[in-house]
Formats: sequence, structure tokens, C-alpha cells
Amino acid sequence: MAVSIEDIKKLRAMTGAGLADVKKALTEAEGDFDKAKELLRERGLAIAAKRSDRETSNGCVLVKCVDGFAAIIALKCETDFVANGADFIKLTSDILDAAIAAKAQTLDEVKALKLGEGDVQAAVTQRSGITGEKMELDGYNVLEGENIEVYDHMNKHTLCTMVQLNKANAEVGHKVAMQVAAMKPIALDEESVPESVKEEEYKVAVEKTKEEQIEKAVEVAVKKAGLNPNHFDSEDHIESNQGKGWITAEDVAKFREIKATVSAEKAANLNENMIQNIAKGRVGKFLKESCLVAQEFQFGDGDKESVADYLKKQDKELKIVAYKRFTLAAE
Repeated sequence: MAVSIEDIKKLRAMTGAGLADVKKALTEAEGDFDKAKELLRERGLAIAAKRSDRETSNGCVLVKCVDGFAAIIALKCETDFVANGADFIKLTSDILDAAIAAKAQTLDEVKALKLGEGDVQAAVTQRSGITGEKMELDGYNVLEGENIEVYDHMNKHTLCTMVQLNKANAEVGHKVAMQVAAMKPIALDEESVPESVKEEEYKVAVEKTKEEQIEKAVEVAVKKAGLNPNHFDSEDHIESNQGKGWITAEDVAKFREIKATVSAEKAANLNENMIQNIAKGRVGKFLKESCLVAQEFQFGDGDKESVADYLKKQDKELKIVAYKRFTLAAE
């Protein structure tokens, strides 16, 4: 059965499917729109199922605030070609609008919201079938209340943030939202950092400090032996430098003996108090760099100051209540 171009356009507008797919479905359905739509849906499900094991490293992240309810959502896909498509961005926007309208609190709630003729999850699956790429919703975050500012980094839809202040100040809120985007804090302040994170950072800092103390002792001993430590800084360099004739097999053997002996001696005689003090200092540095209010503010007037100091300078009572951040980038 021949189908008209008008019918093809109509079904394409209804489903968003490609012209060839729409024409094929209408032909098989003998012009029955409902049957053609079901065929497109079934084929979309089949395609989406085949792509279920693919990686979704691209996508669209959007943020919006309406009447004291703000949300970030990400719709992920396989390629930036699909991610930058107008239909894909519109679907992400429609899902975000539905989530905000319903004041959805979780991603599962968002997936179950009505969208078009089905729910949000069905709409995502249908779009996956149309594009031939795996798609999945991710990164749903919300903030509720007054004085919320939102930020889409460079309007590229790959990194979004939102910040809530205790008082109205749109300019400060916007700058802090930019700070969150640029400096990726892990917590609002030190008190907000889980003890488990602090303990793990301390353990890592202790081990790193011990390794450094041992490496320094080895370096000193290697120099005393008349060898250049830079020639032995990795196994690859040792092999390469030996091949170039810069060091001999005897030099390598001598280095390995020094390293084994000095490492064992130093490890057995480390100053534990010094190790702990250095490790505590490293944890303090980590918290300063990772907690939003303690970070160096990046968008001030040139003066080096923390985010907390910047806020105080604008208004002594101004504080950050909460923030959220989501990005597609691997960090």
C-alpha cells in the first residue's frame, strides 16, 4: 500500500521517528496510524535492548528553578552528535519540566511521570530506539526553598549547578554557583564531610608521607654512592638509560641493593609523630581545597579570599544553605 507524504509527516511529528522508519511502519500497517505507532514502539524497544550494554558518556544536563523548586537532570547517550541534537535536548527539557511541575524528589519518581502518551522512561526508550543509541536518565538533584540560583556552565548542557543562600542576592548566588562548577567542592564545610572520608584521607596521607620519607632516604644514599637518582626514577627509565649507555648493569645492581637496604632501614625507623603531623597537615589542605566555604574564591575582585570571606564582605549575615552539582565529565 502506498502512503502519502502527508501521513508520513504526521506520524513523524507524532513519534519523532525517522522518515524511512515511519514510511516502513505505515506501509506494513496499511495506513493504520495506531498500528504503525505500535510497530515503531516495538522496534524502538528492540533497538534499545540491543544497546543496553553500551557506555553512555555523553548527554545533556539541564537545570531550572520554578517557584522555589530547583532541579538538575541528565539524560545520557553514547555520542555528542545525538547529545547536541535539538530533539534530544527538547526531551531532556520536557522531562525536567515534568519533574519540576510534580516536585519529584527521586529519579524513580521522575521515570514514572506521565510524558506524552506514556511515562518518562517510555519516552527515553522510544528516543533510544529512534537514534539507535543507548540512553539513560541520571544525576537527578533537587533544592527547595527561597534564594536559589542555577547555572549551566557556558550553556553547553554538560555541567550544571544550583546554590541556595539564606538571603536574597542573585549576583552572589550566581558567582557561588560558578565557583561550585569550577572548583567541584565535595562538601559545604568541614563539618559536612563524612568522618569516613576524613579517615580515608588521613590513611592515604600517612602512607604517602611514609613513602616520601623512604624515597628521600634512598635518594640521599644513591647520591652518596656517586649515582644520579634521576637515572633510576622508574623501571622504564632504568632500561632506557642503560640502553643509551648512561648507566651500566653494575650501576643498576648497585642502585637496587641500596634501595632495598635503605628502604628497609628507613621504614623501621620512621618518626611516627612527624609522619602524623605531616599527614594531618595534608588532610587540612584537602579540606580547605574541597569544602566550598573554605575554598579560595575564584570570581572576586582580585583579592585572595575564601568563599566565606567573600560572602561576609557582601553581607555579614549571608551564608550558603546548600548546593548541588552534576557533570558528565569524568573527574
